[in-house]
Amino acid sequence: MKNKVLVVDDEQSIITLLKYNLEQNGFEVITASDGEAGRDIAISENPDLILLDLMLPKLDGIEVCKQLRQQKLSTPIMMLTAKDDEFDKVLGLELGADDYMTKPFSPREVIARVKAILRRTQVNIGQVPQNQEEKDYLQIAELKVFPEKYEAYFENELLELTPKEFELLLFLITNNGRVLTRDQLLSAVWNYDFAGDTRIVDVHISHLREKIEKNTKKPIYIKTIRGLGYKLEEPKSE
Repeated sequence: MKNKVLVVDDEQSIITLLKYNLEQNGFEVITASDGEAGRDIAISENPDLILLDLMLPKLDGIEVCKQLRQQKLSTPIMMLTAKDDEFDKVLGLELGADDYMTKPFSPREVIARVKAILRRTQVNIGQVPQNQEEKDYLQIAELKVFPEKYEAYFENELLELTPKEFELLLFLITNNGRVLTRDQLLSAVWNYDFAGDTRIVDVHISHLREKIEKNTKKPIYIKTIRGLGYKLEEPKSE
């Protein structure tokens, strides 16, 4: 079955370029030329990935991304923009975008990133496997992460994570008990395009804490190590 990609851009030349190259690489492509239409099509068509321009009529890309995440749509979103603006980049990622590309871009790079995101994120959603003999997961207390299935559970409830949130959680639990600097986390999870911008790490740590901590002001799983970075560890018994 072909992967379905939604392209939302108000420049017809960009839509034509992306549609042609995606279809040549085996994708099904649907398009929209304004933010409202893009939001509605994303909800009704449930694509596998969304290429979303930042500057759009009716609703801009930031607002579209925000509204889709509020609707619990976890489809990966790659934002496109003609502006090389660090504030827009961080804000987009704060609101749940998974990747970011600045125009002008090469179609080859877009296709490579689309394929990479889909390889990482396509999973079969299901219940936590009951067979505890099959250790295909990593566990700390009530937190379980299934790398191959690209799923994470807390107290046996499936967590709704963006792809980057999942990758960050996976890296933390793989290195549980180790102090990881912000630069290490940035390099491991965002291995290009965000060099030195550790605010992105802090934003995603905050999002993870909201989903696995009872009290985000006194976290027991993801600890801040002052002056260094973060550490995921087994909660200590009271």
